Amino acid sequence: MPEAEIVRPDRTPPDAEARPAPRIGELDAVRGMALCGILFVNIPPAMMMTGTLDLQRLPIPHLLDLFVQQRFFPIFSLLFGVGFGLFLTSAANRSARPRVLLARRLLALLVLGVGHAFLHPGEALTPYAVFGLLLLLPLSWASRWVNLVIGAGLIGGTTACFGGGLLSVPGLLVFGFALAQFGVPQRLPRLGWQLGAVFAVSLAGAVPALIVQEQRPLEAGFTTSSGVAGLCLAAAYVTGLLLLLRTPLRRVLGGVLEPLGRMALTNYVTATLLVLALGGLIGLRDSSAYGVMLLLAVGILAVQLLWSRLWLAHFRQGPLEWAWRCVTWWRIVPLRRA
Repeated sequence: MPEAEIVRPDRTPPDAEARPAPRIGELDAVRGMALCGILFVNIPPAMMMTGTLDLQRLPIPHLLDLFVQQRFFPIFSLLFGVGFGLFLTSAANRSARPRVLLARRLLALLVLGVGHAFLHPGEALTPYAVFGLLLLLPLSWASRWVNLVIGAGLIGGTTACFGGGLLSVPGLLVFGFALAQFGVPQRLPRLGWQLGAVFAVSLAGAVPALIVQEQRPLEAGFTTSSGVAGLCLAAAYVTGLLLLLRTPLRRVLGGVLEPLGRMALTNYVTATLLVLALGGLIGLRDSSAYGVMLLLAVGILAVQLLWSRLWLAHFRQGPLEWAWRCVTWWRIVPLRRA
């Protein structure tokens, strides 16, 4: 073998960062779907909108509580865990110190998250980074079965005791990390009946949980029933989308969701900037104009879809994704497509 092709075990190959791991299209589509759902529940708190009138839930926020709130956040959190697991596997093939790279990646996310929190209190990037450093790094030495059990236990415990929410992040990150260790993302295209079974079971579990949640509508998001409904619907949404991606609808769904998912970090942060810039101008602050809020969310997603497709036609990654990669590898990596 020519000397230039030998990968030294004690150092990173000079062009390693120029060869990003192949994208998993179905994973990007799921990530794009989660990004869309999160925007609809992030606008009201950012604009301090009220969802009640005379102690009654308004129709649109009530529907959001049933089918959106805490339904897409678990997907987004799980996918970050999957992403960290995939990164560590890829980094192990390119560097003798993959955990150093993962630690640097998490620290960079922490810096971005802290800055983002000044604009959007309650944002998700900071807890992802913190729990990644505290849990994922140590557990990267554990077996995949240990991580799967720990992740499932944490998810079940926080959902039963606290109704999920931000407290479910540690379990979702670890569970997603374990799924990456098992190689589930790479096997997605080969899964068929398994997805159908999970979809059916999840949907069956969501129905009674939603019925119980509906008995206390003003406490949605703080009860065990709403947490269980959120996890079941999240699983149903993911498996349902993956099943649809096996039909002729894949071309349309993939064309819309995959670009959004490939630039999820950039789109997540820029959505906050757009909401803060536009929400006040159209009168959302301290209001209950949920119809206008829906139009704003759809408009932002349409702009981000157009922006993502145009950007990715010329560049390998979104701008924040590229900056994150540069900090991770501590060097400037190629951005423009060859």
